[in-house]
Amino acid sequence: MEHWTAKRRDFLRMMGYGASAAAVAPLLAACGDANSQSSISELRSRLVQDEAFWTQVQSMFVLNPQRTYMNIGTGGSMPQVVLDVFAKENLLKAEDSSSGYGNLLDLRQQVAPGFGVDADELAFSANTSSGMCHAILGIDWQKGDVVVTTNHEHGGGNTPLSIAVARYGIEVSRIAMPVGNDQTAATYTNLFDERIRALKAQGKRVRAMMWSSPTYVTGTMLPIAELMQVVKTHELISIVDGAHLPGMMAYDYAALGMDFMSGAGHKWQCGPGSTGILVIRNKIRASNPLPLPKWYPVHSSSYSALERTTNGTATYDIAASVTSCGSLHVPMYKALAQACASWDTIGRKKIETYDLALSSYLKERIAERWGVESLYSPKDDPKLLSALTCFNPFANKADVKDAQKSTAFVNRMLSDFGPGFVIRNASFAVIGDSVNHNGIRISTHLWHDANDIDRLVDSMWSLRNSMA
Repeated sequence: MEHWTAKRRDFLRMMGYGASAAAVAPLLAACGDANSQSSISELRSRLVQDEAFWTQVQSMFVLNPQRTYMNIGTGGSMPQVVLDVFAKENLLKAEDSSSGYGNLLDLRQQVAPGFGVDADELAFSANTSSGMCHAILGIDWQKGDVVVTTNHEHGGGNTPLSIAVARYGIEVSRIAMPVGNDQTAATYTNLFDERIRALKAQGKRVRAMMWSSPTYVTGTMLPIAELMQVVKTHELISIVDGAHLPGMMAYDYAALGMDFMSGAGHKWQCGPGSTGILVIRNKIRASNPLPLPKWYPVHSSSYSALERTTNGTATYDIAASVTSCGSLHVPMYKALAQACASWDTIGRKKIETYDLALSSYLKERIAERWGVESLYSPKDDPKLLSALTCFNPFANKADVKDAQKSTAFVNRMLSDFGPGFVIRNASFAVIGDSVNHNGIRISTHLWHDANDIDRLVDSMWSLRNSMA
C-alpha cells in the first residue's frame, strides 16, 4: 500500500491477521444473560483487548471529531489512502484527457478474491439499487411468476419488482417479518418455506426468492446459508439485497451460492459514492447445483448471445456486461478497489468480528437500560446478528409510533451532545400493530470503540428521560 505511512504499514503487517470464524462465538457467548452486569463487563473486556490495533485503524479516517458517525448504513467514509488514490487518479485522467471505455477486468480481478468469487462473477455497479435493477429486470420473467419476499425490503429492491409486476405480469408475495429478540434463524427459514409451499398448493408458479441480509430497518441478518437451502429445495432464483454486506461481513459468496447479491461500495466498504458491488453466479458449484437462470443485461455496452454454462466453467464474463456501459469514471472504481484492498489487508474476518462485537455490546447495553423488549434487532442468535442495531428508546413505548418524535430524537442526539451523534430512524411494519414503528437505528463500525458505545448509551438514556 504505497500511500500508507510506514507506521500504518508496520502495524498492518504485524497485526493484519484475520480473526477465525469461531472468534465471534466467545464474544457472543459473553452476552449470556441480558441482565447480568458481569456478562456485559466480560464482553467489553473482550472487545477492548485489541484496542491499540483499532486505534491505529481509526487513524486511517478523516472524520470530523465534532461528531460521532454512527450511520454507516446510509453512508461510510473514505479512508485517507482511498482519498489519495481517488485524487491521484482524477488528476491523471484530467492530464491525459483519458476515456473510460472497458469493463475494468483488472480491477475486478483484484477485488473478486476478497469476496470468494472469480472476476467474471463480480461486477461494479453504481450502488445497491442499481445492482438490484440489473438483477431483477434482467431475468426472463413470465406472466404469473411469483417472487416471495418480505415486507421489510428497501425501495432499491421494491422498485424493480414493481416494474416487473407492471411490465411482465409477475406477482409478489410478501412475508410479514417478526421483530425483536424472540427469533432464531429457523423462524425466518420456516416462514419462507411455508409460504412457498402454500403458494404451490394454490397452483402458483413460484420462481424466485428475494430478501435483504440484513434488513435495513431492523438490522436482522436474514440467514443466507439457511435461506439458500429453501431456495435449492424449491429450485428457485435467489436475489439478495446485501446493501450492508460488503465491508461489514466476510462472506464467501461462491460458497453461499446465491444467484445475485447486490451490495454498496460506499457504505461499510468505505469507497466513493456511486459505487456498488454486484455478485452474479456464473458457474455451477456444489454450493448451488441449480441451473443458472436466463438473464439479459439491461444497462450495458456489452452483450453475449452465448448460452450460460451448465458446468463449472463460465461460458463468458457476465460481470463485464454489468460493469461496461459507455465511458466509466475509472478513478472512482480504482478508489473502490483500494478500499477493498485495505479491508483485505486488515482482514475481512477481523473486521466482521469487531463490528459484530461492537454491535453485541451495544445491544446488551440497550437491553440493560431499556429492557430486551425494546430491541427490534435480535441479539441472542449469532446467525441473525449484524452491525446494525434498531430499538425503541422512549420511556412511553407508544412514542415510537410518532414519526415526528422519533425524528426529534435523532436530531437532538446530534445537537444536544458533544461530540454529537449521527444516527437515523427507520419506519417499518410490526406484526399485530396497524401503525408503523419508527425505531432508532445505529451502525457500529471499525472506527468506533467501547467508549463510543458507552457515551452513546448514556446520552440516549439522558435524552429519553428529558423527552419523557
